Amino acid sequence: MIDINLIRENPELVKENIKKKHQNEKLPLVDKIKKLDEGWRKLKYDEDGLRSERNKISKDINSAKKNKKDASDLIKKAKEIPGKIEKSQEKRRKLEEEIKELMFKIPNIIHKSVPLGKDDSENKVIKKWGKIPKFSFPVKNHVELLENLGVVDFDTSAKVSGKGFYYLKGDWALLNMALINFAINFMNKKDYLYVEPPLIVKKEICEAAEDFEAFETKLYKIQDEDLYLIPSAEHSILGFLKEKTTPEEKLPVKIFGYSMCFRKEIGSHGIHEKGLWRTHQFNKVEQFIFCKPEDSWKYYEELRKNTEEIMKALNLPYRIFESCSGDLSDWKAKGEDVEVYRPTTKQYEEVMSLSNCTDCQARDLNIRGVNKKGERYVLHTLNNTALATSRIMVAIAENNQQKDGSVKIPKVLWKYMGGKKVIKNEKTK
Repeated sequence: MIDINLIRENPELVKENIKKKHQNEKLPLVDKIKKLDEGWRKLKYDEDGLRSERNKISKDINSAKKNKKDASDLIKKAKEIPGKIEKSQEKRRKLEEEIKELMFKIPNIIHKSVPLGKDDSENKVIKKWGKIPKFSFPVKNHVELLENLGVVDFDTSAKVSGKGFYYLKGDWALLNMALINFAINFMNKKDYLYVEPPLIVKKEICEAAEDFEAFETKLYKIQDEDLYLIPSAEHSILGFLKEKTTPEEKLPVKIFGYSMCFRKEIGSHGIHEKGLWRTHQFNKVEQFIFCKPEDSWKYYEELRKNTEEIMKALNLPYRIFESCSGDLSDWKAKGEDVEVYRPTTKQYEEVMSLSNCTDCQARDLNIRGVNKKGERYVLHTLNNTALATSRIMVAIAENNQQKDGSVKIPKVLWKYMGGKKVIKNEKTK
């Protein structure tokens, strides 16, 4: 959530930001939060006054006893004060919960460079790279290609687990591992700390990571537990510094992690067709940075550069698509997607997502830095996909298909595939 001081000191800035995101229905929330916060601060002020009064009465009681005077009225007053403080604290706790619930609905302050727009139709292409492949034969989609090669089984996985799951076999399963190992080695050379994070996190981590109310329907919840399977390693890596204060000289903290990820993908993005593009379970290597506020835009550029280098190494044509204000997720100050070209759909589709969440995520989990003067501040958090294997495998299959139905393996992966350069029909084995 954003800093409540913005609502206390500059509510018009917060309202203007809401208007830029075309969420005018949220404008009344700013005034409501401001009023509730004023009530909260009044209670806090009164509590502090009661504590001061209690201290004064205690001194008066001691003085009265020392001078052998009647202190019964003073003692009676002193006994009443803890109850008054307790009642005030209970009211304040209720206000805190109400304020917190409303604050989660207030979007992060977007960066001045974010293009203004109402929805994804106004997102902007800021870069394109790579040659669109040309084919002298009818192009097949990845499902047809891989089923003909005998390297996947979507029908059996549907019987075993339902739609949105898959069996990878033989060389295609090895290609999945090759992509993971390539991404891990790539990021390791960038001097990021490798982490294999928990696959299950508490609700408070999910709430801090994103708009939980909007995203909850996509999460797999553990029955009778306040726990969720992670939709991305971003969630559990975000929690890595929960309630911790990092000395400034140890910043930034750069992390990358490999994990399985789980999403229900229901509603408008439901699983309507078999294949690897949209699945309930997938493998991903994620980049994450905790840093000083003044450094976050520098690292935003770094995370983009890392992803572009990965796409170029795989020789996959891509474009970078920047989210406009109306399409930008509420917890982000700025965001971009890397989209790969698919010859079967003749369009670019998302494979990686870059975000600068500034201090919005870290504030909720009390993730702070401290300088040499002892001054504490909320860190900024940034994340970007390094590589999600399922969608990259779709792109490899569709862009690298050959007339005989085989698929060329990107050169950078040959060493991870034991020198194999082409995946041929597994049915002949």
